[in-house]
Amino acid sequence: MLTDTKLRALKAKDRPYRVADSNGLCIEVRPSGSKAWRYRYRYASKASIVTIDEYPSMSLQQARAERDKLRALLRGGANPAHVARAERAAHADRVNSTFGAIGLELLAKRAKEGLSPGSVKRERRLIEKDLAAIAAMPITDVTAPILLAALRKLEQRGVVETAHRARSHAGRVFRYALATGRAERNPAEDLAGALEQPRTKHFASLTDPEQIGELLRALHSYQGSPVTQAALRLAPLLFVRPGELRAAKWADIDLDAGEWRYVTSKTKTPHIVPLSDQAVQVLAELQPLTRRSEYVFPGVRSASRPMSENTINAALRNLGFDGTTIVGHGFRAMARTVLDEVLGFRPDYIEHQLAHAVHDPLGRAYNRATHLPERRKMMQAWSDYLDTLRENGRKVVPLRKNRA
Repeated sequence: MLTDTKLRALKAKDRPYRVADSNGLCIEVRPSGSKAWRYRYRYASKASIVTIDEYPSMSLQQARAERDKLRALLRGGANPAHVARAERAAHADRVNSTFGAIGLELLAKRAKEGLSPGSVKRERRLIEKDLAAIAAMPITDVTAPILLAALRKLEQRGVVETAHRARSHAGRVFRYALATGRAERNPAEDLAGALEQPRTKHFASLTDPEQIGELLRALHSYQGSPVTQAALRLAPLLFVRPGELRAAKWADIDLDAGEWRYVTSKTKTPHIVPLSDQAVQVLAELQPLTRRSEYVFPGVRSASRPMSENTINAALRNLGFDGTTIVGHGFRAMARTVLDEVLGFRPDYIEHQLAHAVHDPLGRAYNRATHLPERRKMMQAWSDYLDTLRENGRKVVPLRKNRA
């Protein structure tokens, strides 16, 4: 019979070999040096063998206890190999039916369907970190109170918005589990109103003409790379989403027509940005420097990738504008407020130019060319107004309302 001392003394050979213990139990030593418990038996007059577990993760005493269970199955007429296969399949099914496994399966599916790399990273973090408390649980065991307890931990950390995003994503995972037959209900739906409501936080921006003038003069004085200089000058002129600006491609820009056509990152709809004379000039000066890249603003390390998402905000910090004053996204709020309250353009023109989900009185979504001539005039008037603010400083007199 085997002892712990004998087991530890067993050395690897060129070929696998077995050393018997008792009643069919043996240890198999492999050329790699790993050792496995195996049980030899006869079923229906045929010799068979089944692997129990690895040594030393399963001790000698535990292996003998497991052997005795298999012997009892054999006496009852069952084939231990079939039972072991069924147990492995059940274990694999349990592993593949955890909340985390289903969440990652859904994430892989969404990534293939075109989910952006940034969103893939955020959703993976939600599953593996923010919802780690339930990731290893079978999804059928996750009840509303258990999910709420996991979300409460996020609330207690002060990340209320993350808690709401986690609840929303958990609901998406449960809906996918329902569709694939691995869940019977969606407990995330039961938590509507159970979480603390986040405080509304607007992107930092500027709307005072004098302060806007100071900002524009600072942007035009930036001494960094020409690519960043161009991005800083275009950001207030175009007021698109920061991610859309940095990912702009030359193939989508027609300088002769004065248009930039692309699909928005948020609404996934075609959009047209009329380019003012000032915007065309900035792009025309930049084109010889970056035209070999598909991106208007290529990254510093690789021209095959767009500039970093933090480039513009970092440049603003270097110019002395902290995050409470202006951020890249704040140019949109600045344009929305001033175009309406100072220049007097129609709100629907502004909202459509911001690529928001605007609808007509009948509830139909405007297409990308809606009010394009009027928006073209608005974008040129906006650029002219910004030039006035930048050049004249304190002497600026706001244009009269109802201009449009």
